[in-house]
Amino acid sequence: MRAPAFWSTGGWPSVVLAPTGALTGWLTARRVAKPGWQAGVPVLCCGNAGVGGSGKTTLAIDLLQRLQSLGGRPHALLRGYGGRERGPLLVRPGLHDAARVGDEALLLAEVAPTWVSADRAAGAQAAMDEGADAIVMDDGLQNPGLIKDCSLLVIDGGFGFGNGRLLPAGPLREPVAAAADRCRAAILIGDDTRGALAQLPPGMPVLRAALVPDLTGLDPAEPYFAFAGIGRPEKFFAGLRAAGIDLAGTRAFADHHPYTDADCAALIRAAAKAGAILLTTPKDMARLAPARRRGIAVAGVTLAWADEDRLMALLAEVMA
Repeated sequence: MRAPAFWSTGGWPSVVLAPTGALTGWLTARRVAKPGWQAGVPVLCCGNAGVGGSGKTTLAIDLLQRLQSLGGRPHALLRGYGGRERGPLLVRPGLHDAARVGDEALLLAEVAPTWVSADRAAGAQAAMDEGADAIVMDDGLQNPGLIKDCSLLVIDGGFGFGNGRLLPAGPLREPVAAAADRCRAAILIGDDTRGALAQLPPGMPVLRAALVPDLTGLDPAEPYFAFAGIGRPEKFFAGLRAAGIDLAGTRAFADHHPYTDADCAALIRAAAKAGAILLTTPKDMARLAPARRRGIAVAGVTLAWADEDRLMALLAEVMA
């Protein structure tokens, strides 16, 4: 879906829908209070208080790589949003596609063994059976099935917590304070332009990071036509421009948009008219049919940490 504008700016629709938001908060509170299953290995969760992209998958990939650098055997675990598989299923990129396991699962599987499982406890058990010594969850902060040893509240600095209201009046699944209370630290990605940090409980640890575009394979002398169907496509476009990429045009789609042949044909025409090369994100490329990927460039992102030592100390504490 494409997030409505009032989720960010507020306005009369959010006021009218506020009573329904109160019901959302009550239902979420009841859900997270249910008892969960304790895995035999550390479980880290990259979550957020609301819906939409905040950088959870990027953080999960970063944590998986760091745990591997410490000699660990971490596995990734997620529901597989956008896919039909309920699992537990070990994702195999050459065999499975986004329609079955979701786009995020395919990205995570390029880094570490990745499990799609609607039942998080069953997914964790399957991962341990295959030798996992740690589990990194992409999303699932509001899922009670699996007890988390370390939950991290991921915040997109450019969006914050939106208008601060609960679904459907705003983007939040639960109040910020309730989500933060179950988290070891907040991870702020980008500058805090929306005052999100002021809404966190006093004294909550905050680790800061910035998104750095991966321009490997791109020619800065060439013009590009960028497209994206992610949480905030404008963040992708702005990052490319800031990195010096010449964008002859852009097109934004809804988050997790399933690209059709008509979509691809329209993008090819738009790029040809602009005399540019098509460019997209790894998540979007995962949702394109293999036959449609030829000639499309990809620009991913990595995280640059303001204080990497604090992050490594946190991981060492959790793994200990």
